Amino acid sequence: MACRISELVLSCRDPEALARFWCEVLDFVVLDRDGDALEIGPREGFGGAQPTIILLRTDEPPKGQLRLHIDVNATDRDQDAELARLLAAGAVRVDIGQPEEASWHVLADPEGNEFCLLKARLNPL
Repeated sequence: MACRISELVLSCRDPEALARFWCEVLDFVVLDRDGDALEIGPREGFGGAQPTIILLRTDEPPKGQLRLHIDVNATDRDQDAELARLLAAGAVRVDIGQPEEASWHVLADPEGNEFCLLKARLNPL
């Protein structure tokens, strides 16, 4: 028997704004609002093939670089087209010292959380 990742929890200053961004990136929807927490996930809801993301409001400033980051892959377009879509949604490029010829792009969401856009295209779920 093994565990599965069911939820990712991300502390943030503005859960509503970050939810809009990540819903656009991942084609997620808002599943639940409970006080200072907002849960987004796939349309079929919690417990499916993908984990949900809980955005938890905090007023604490970030304490350095996150030790965990998200990698995403396009499902219906090539990497360049997906990069343009993510930048238009509010992502920004980040230089963390990756090689210029890297096959991935390092980006940050509107609150500065780093994530990578990988080159391989995945089949949609």
